[in-house]
Amino acid sequence: MRLTLPDENVATGLVRFLSKIGDVCVSMEGIVYPCQVGVLLTDDAGITEMNHIHRGKNCPTDVLSFPSVSYPSGTAKNHQKRLRKEWDADAGCVHLGDIAVSSERAQAQAERYGHSYLREMGFLFAHGVLHLMGYDHQMESDGAAMRAMEEEIMNHAGIVRELSAEDQEMVDLAWEALQAAYVPYSKYYVGACVKDSEGRLFKGCNVENASFGLTICAERNAITTAVTEGMRKLHAIAIVSENRNAENKTSASFDLPSPCGACRQFMREFGKDVKIILACPEGAAITSLSALLPDSFGPESLA
Repeated sequence: MRLTLPDENVATGLVRFLSKIGDVCVSMEGIVYPCQVGVLLTDDAGITEMNHIHRGKNCPTDVLSFPSVSYPSGTAKNHQKRLRKEWDADAGCVHLGDIAVSSERAQAQAERYGHSYLREMGFLFAHGVLHLMGYDHQMESDGAAMRAMEEEIMNHAGIVRELSAEDQEMVDLAWEALQAAYVPYSKYYVGACVKDSEGRLFKGCNVENASFGLTICAERNAITTAVTEGMRKLHAIAIVSENRNAENKTSASFDLPSPCGACRQFMREFGKDVKIILACPEGAAITSLSALLPDSFGPESLA
């Protein structure tokens, strides 16, 4: 899903994350067209003003949705022709509508519910997109269906309420490795922890070089360390990151890591269905190598 945001200072990591949630929403709804959504991140004061203008209510809410399409019955999947009328030739996609989210309220609710800011933002965005696709919660039965859809979307996107004890151990070790990262140029710290098929854990961090092409990613560093100790089958990897470059930080400094293409192929050498845990200070997500590198080329391809 393509997102259009009026605030250029929103971190690319958050845009990428919300786009992923949007892709899952559209895919699960069965919409056949590429889609875009306008997103405004505001605070409680900003969303209170919007509630006052558009709903006659002088109070903050976590999310507001403004659909471009009205559905006489059912949801977007039942009205593909109506969606087609919202085709934006310049953008090359259907405009579903616009969403406003109070980042301030998302942070407060994340603390109240005991999960990450990341999960709360993803949940609120999914909630907003479902409204754009015709879902509602005015009736109890409709609300139950919408909530079930929200949970399924989060599960498909790999956004967890909390990590298992084993996953958290890997993330903690990756954070330890991150502290040793040598990144004098980018100030972008990355740590990784791999688990082999025997359950052994190995750490690695990114190491930069004045000749930039010689820089070693944390993922490959951890894997080569494991190989040195006899690892031949990769079971899982945790990757964490933190941007300490003040010049590149924004007011929304969220940045969930994502392994580069070279690291994905390097992992593929030692397994196809590798579990991948991604984490940053704001939260965590779980995905897999098969999702990040579909139709991949591996050792068996040479046969």
